[in-house]
This record gives sequence, C-alpha cells and structure tokens, in this order.
Amino acid sequence: MDKAEDEIAQQAVNDIHLRLGAVLKHPTGYYESQIRTDRQADSNLVNDNDVIYGPWLEGIGSRNKTTRFKGYATFRKVTQNLDRKAGAIAQRVLPHYLGRMNY
Repeated sequence: MDKAEDEIAQQAVNDIHLRLGAVLKHPTGYYESQIRTDRQADSNLVNDNDVIYGPWLEGIGSRNKTTRFKGYATFRKVTQNLDRKAGAIAQRVLPHYLGRMNY
C-alpha cells in the first residue's frame, strides 16, 4: 500500500507541475521547485513547502477576497482529477507486490 500511495503522491506532484506550467503567466521556477511530497505517519502529503504566496495562487488567501485575482485552484483541481485516477494507479502498482505475497 505504501508504494501505491507513493506513486499516487508523485502523480499529484507531476500533475501540479503540468497545471502550473499552463496557468502561471511569468513563472520564475521558485514556486514550482517547492512542490513536494512528504510522508507523514501512514500517508503522503503534497504541499508547496508553505511558500508565503501559495494561498494567494491557490485562491484561498485573504488577498483573493479584495482583488480581481481569484486564484488558480491548482491543488483543488489536481485533487479532484487524482481521485478519479488513484484506483488505476493502485491497480498498476499492487499486482507486483501481491505476486510476492502469493495472492
């Protein structure tokens, strides 16, 4: 299960990078370089390393309420898409390990 979760988390990072590449107008590379996956206890967490303007880019910062920029919703949209793909990713990864367990 850990390997499947790792693969799903890595797919999330890849999808976030793809989406940011499509939506960022003047990327410097810094924000993209901060996207990472961290294993915490029994799960993976994908985050932007608490970049100060991350909430603004996502659209959940306090400034989004007072400006025209409503954010890109990158993490939210990637999460929704990944929910649909997670089962297929797990089905691709798990047979290798199930074979080792004689299932």
